[in-house]
Amino acid sequence: MKLYLIGMFSAFCASFILLLIIKPLLKRLKAGQYILGYVKEHKDKGGTPTMGGLAFISALLIVGFCVFGFGDGRVNLTLAITGGYTFVGFLDDYLKISHKENEGLKPYQKIIFQVAIAAIAAVYCYINGLTELYVPFFGNLKFNIYWGIIPLVIFIFVACVNCVNLTDGLDGLAGGTSMAYLFVFAVMLSLRSDGFAEICFIACGALGAFLIFNTNKASIFMGDTGSLALGGLISCVSIFSGNSLYIPVLGVMFVISGISVIVQVIYYKRTRRRVFLMAPIHHHFQMKGYSECKIAYAYVTVTLLVGILCLLFV
Repeated sequence: MKLYLIGMFSAFCASFILLLIIKPLLKRLKAGQYILGYVKEHKDKGGTPTMGGLAFISALLIVGFCVFGFGDGRVNLTLAITGGYTFVGFLDDYLKISHKENEGLKPYQKIIFQVAIAAIAAVYCYINGLTELYVPFFGNLKFNIYWGIIPLVIFIFVACVNCVNLTDGLDGLAGGTSMAYLFVFAVMLSLRSDGFAEICFIACGALGAFLIFNTNKASIFMGDTGSLALGGLISCVSIFSGNSLYIPVLGVMFVISGISVIVQVIYYKRTRRRVFLMAPIHHHFQMKGYSECKIAYAYVTVTLLVGILCLLFV
């Protein structure tokens, strides 16, 4: 437990210091977020520095390697994949800033990058026998899916990365929900005596520092740099620990974000009408008059409550 606390505290300090350094630097570079005109509630957020994910992901990578060294293959690949998705998100953010619009990489370009990185994780799982999955709410019951792990891992990565990205629409929303998810996972893995729990505690520490700057009213955004990286990290810690099936349960708020967009798009194309005032669904709640703080609090609370329910059966 002492190692967990040291890792979390070190990541918090590193992330906080990096954010203090990077925020004025991003302002000088005019790396501000471009705000969509139709999101009128966000019109005063234009120009807020983005790509803050560089700080907390750097803290995660630095502390992760310092604590683990290079001895654990799962951790090494997790940090490498997280770094890979950070790079993809950085490219996306950079193009948005340089073009002064809200479109960076083309959708097909993002998918190609995401699938390529996910395929590496899928092959790693198959080669190293990480093909057993725990069944949620059934204690330590698990089953082996053998080669089926390859398409499952690729699907999980693409779905998870994009759902976390879609959830990043309000101050503190993606960061807070991800931190709640990772904290529950850290406790779950520690109860199973899985040393992989340490990387989750480190991530919680790094995110905790970021949320000081990101809760409403945010002085810095994580950007796709952070949200894609968080999706990759969540996928890694879930898949490599055999807990893939917990993602739609514990990550229910991410799932809801993704489904709300799919439903909105399909229904609108068929009827030219909308199910929600705006998608993802957190914007629907915002247009209904709920504050960003209240929506973020609700997302984090639901994630923690579901997490407690999951932990009762571990």
